[in-house]
Amino acid sequence: MAQVLVIADDLTGSNATGALYARLGLRAVTVGALTQVERYADRVDVLVINTASRHWSPDRAHAAVRAAAETAGDAPLIVKRVDTTLRGNPGSELDAVVDVLAAREPAARIRTLAVPAFPDAGRSTVGGLHLVDGVPLTRTAVARDPFDPVRHSRVAAVLGAQSRRSTGELALDVVERGPDAVAAALRASQAETVVCDATENAHLRTVAAAAARLAVEDRIRWVALDSGPFGAALAGELGLRPEGGAPARLLAVVGSVTDRTRTQLARTETALGARWAELDPAAPDPGAVLAELRAAAAGEGATVLGVRVAPDPLTTAGTAPDPGAAERILHALAEIARRAVVELCPGGLYASGGDVATAVTSALGADGFAIETEVLPLAIAGHLVGGPHDGLLFATKGGLIGGPDAARDCLEHLRAACTRHTLGPTLSTT
Repeated sequence: MAQVLVIADDLTGSNATGALYARLGLRAVTVGALTQVERYADRVDVLVINTASRHWSPDRAHAAVRAAAETAGDAPLIVKRVDTTLRGNPGSELDAVVDVLAAREPAARIRTLAVPAFPDAGRSTVGGLHLVDGVPLTRTAVARDPFDPVRHSRVAAVLGAQSRRSTGELALDVVERGPDAVAAALRASQAETVVCDATENAHLRTVAAAAARLAVEDRIRWVALDSGPFGAALAGELGLRPEGGAPARLLAVVGSVTDRTRTQLARTETALGARWAELDPAAPDPGAVLAELRAAAAGEGATVLGVRVAPDPLTTAGTAPDPGAAERILHALAEIARRAVVELCPGGLYASGGDVATAVTSALGADGFAIETEVLPLAIAGHLVGGPHDGLLFATKGGLIGGPDAARDCLEHLRAACTRHTLGPTLSTT
């Protein structure tokens, strides 16, 4: 059964949204005709339906979305994907989704979180106003769109022009106070649809974490209205997993101690729940690090495990580094990788830094590395060839390469690759 049902109003948005879920390790398929909806509803993790209804009348769009939702059946999370600039029929299509869900679950407490922000694409919501690169919608080209001119910058006004549901707003200062504050505000609100401010990806995750908590504690059945990333964040917080089981475990080995690297690794903690054990550069102890990794895997259920080098206080203070320290650190990292691959059985391995990647590859007894794709410039993914771990998915990146999300992107690529490797490529209709 599909874990997520996404109903979108155009093909490019459908495919782009499906890609966000694929990065979570979920198998996503975009379809259009109702016969295709029936065919794939129980065969994928994320079913994305393109109703192609953006330029239709509100009534016709409502009918199309309702038919799609009824045909697809239930899913733990239902998402109404909207255009990043709110063109089309977001209000009437949202009502169609909620109408179907209410008829199917008459006793459920159904509420909608409207979070249309897409920070990576320059879309944000502040004070209830939706902005494109910081400019309100009504001052952008979409206000003059020949097919669907947007007449309001306030999200609640766009929805209210078509939707029968009551609407409230959740301000940015509340979101920035964290999940506890957001959960309290959502509890206090009586609105059926809550429009949430967000200007960065961390805000999306904060709202998603609060919503996931209320789904359990208050038994709220959330519908997401978003342009892509919030629904994916909510799926992650709700613990939705591929039908075949939990996501594959990933192991990361990082030798760089630069500020850029620390920022990248911090992003993996917030985005992926990564757990990092630190190697003491003055007295590297592989056994101690492995004990931490085992505890994180067994006790916390972490699926992204990593080892990084703790900052050396002597080097930080300006003292000349020990010339043998680098070799000892590399040896320890390679030994940790060798033992962790055997004990923890990761589906994929990520190494940051050329020296680290070389040492790890050698310790694993591999002949080399089969290159399959470039995740981002100077970040390569593929698999090991030769040796006892032949075929192990592998990604490597230069230590000083990439922006704040570079490590996250590499790990998400590995996770999606693990899913494809485990489930196989076949979605044959025969």
